[in-house]
Amino acid sequence: MENLDVIVHPLRAFLVEIGAYLPRLAVAIVVLVAGWLIAKAVRFAVVKALRALNFHVLTERAGVDGVLQQGGSERDSTDVFGLVLYWVVILAALIIACNGLGLHQVTELLTRVLLFLPKLLLGLLVIIGGSYFARFVGHVVQTHLRNAGIRDAELLGRIARYAIVVFMVLIAIDHMEVGTGLVQDTFLILLAGVVLALALAFGLGGREWAARALQRWFPRRPGDD
Repeated sequence: MENLDVIVHPLRAFLVEIGAYLPRLAVAIVVLVAGWLIAKAVRFAVVKALRALNFHVLTERAGVDGVLQQGGSERDSTDVFGLVLYWVVILAALIIACNGLGLHQVTELLTRVLLFLPKLLLGLLVIIGGSYFARFVGHVVQTHLRNAGIRDAELLGRIARYAIVVFMVLIAIDHMEVGTGLVQDTFLILLAGVVLALALAFGLGGREWAARALQRWFPRRPGDD
């Protein structure tokens, strides 16, 4: 009889724990299903609203959609925004479900990911706005230099545009706090390398080319010394 009690008592305790856990598991499943449905609705509403506001036109003119398509993606920036918000809702539902099940370590990890997604959205907005502004500035610089008679107006306009894009990407990365120090140090090293290469080209073998370029960019007028 004692041997039977040794077997029955642990089994009974195990069944009691399962009985107490099943309602929480059922609630977690309901939360996940509801979160999935809400996420799909939010994604659909956000994409429709952004397209109604012609947000896709802005991203296309900024050149962001072209970069996505060159990378092999069939989505545009509007779809990416909808997808990010979709995962925001999914992660929120997962956090609620895992917290209800007592999975605190998983909840902490998902919370960190959830807090990163708004930074990602803002970083995308910075890149899109910066790309559109860079395209505008590049066009203005190119038009002004072309009207001034400078032959390399298109090249200088592109340089101005890409410089602004790089600067805005660095701002976005700094805001998202993704390897900020490493990215900034790498950019400074590359920038120093480019400047050094240009200095060596001008100082060693590019003096004649530099003289011709300066003559095209800043032609002398009659009466100048």
